[in-house]
Amino acid sequence: MALVLAVLSSLCFGVALVTGRVGLRTLDARSGAAISIPTATLLFAVAAPFALDVEGFSVEAALLFAVVGMFFPAVVTILTFRSNEQLGPTVTSAVSGTAPLFALLAASLLLDEKIPTEAAAAAAGVAVGIVLLYWNPTSVGPGFAGWSLLWPIAGAMVRGVAQVGAKAGLLLWPNPFAAGLIGYAVSSATVVGADRCRGGERLRPTKQSVFWFGVTGALNGGGVLLMYTALSLAPVSTVAPIVAAYPLVTALVSAVVLRGEILTTRMFMGAVVTVAAIVYLVVSTSGA
Repeated sequence: MALVLAVLSSLCFGVALVTGRVGLRTLDARSGAAISIPTATLLFAVAAPFALDVEGFSVEAALLFAVVGMFFPAVVTILTFRSNEQLGPTVTSAVSGTAPLFALLAASLLLDEKIPTEAAAAAAGVAVGIVLLYWNPTSVGPGFAGWSLLWPIAGAMVRGVAQVGAKAGLLLWPNPFAAGLIGYAVSSATVVGADRCRGGERLRPTKQSVFWFGVTGALNGGGVLLMYTALSLAPVSTVAPIVAAYPLVTALVSAVVLRGEILTTRMFMGAVVTVAAIVYLVVSTSGA
């Protein structure tokens, strides 16, 4: 069940990137985040009377969920925004594929989780596959500076560590819905505050941008809830590599629906490597 939930989470995140791209046609990323994240928070709040179970409540777990919410998805969104500004979406997506490597390392160091060789190999395979899928040397401009890679690397690191933080909280209070609700409430305050504090001119939201970023928020919120549920059932080493495959979904949906990608041999190889790594992880986990 954890594997199925992780795959569904990856699908949600992947499609959300496509709807977010549509929204970015009429609104900047930071303002879009100030719409999408509060939208997900509102949906969590509406569902809370029916879905929130406070049995087994843990103050320590709630604090962990809140700390995670300060960074994911809030800080990850801001780092991705800066990375897109500096490097563009292709390089950003390629480097973001390293997130499962950070997740496995953090799980080993912070949770003392034993990382199976199969999981480490699958995480490396997903990272290589995503890089092949998105990396395009021609997308790097002549003014490229190596330090700019710190933005997407930091985003991948925060995304990976956030999964471990959520797992730590779920070990104390196995309530994925509470983890999502608390985390998104804190993230909403973070992104809205960042949006209000910035200076300069900004684009006004339109009905179209509000709709698309609202859909993006709903998809991301669903993806987070599915991921947290998977983490409550399985170790980070099983869930992280599968969730990290979401750029593959984005590339395929963009190519088919938006016709925004031209599938090349390199991208095909990246897709094959990514899928093969996930299949290998699923088969090895099922065998165990």
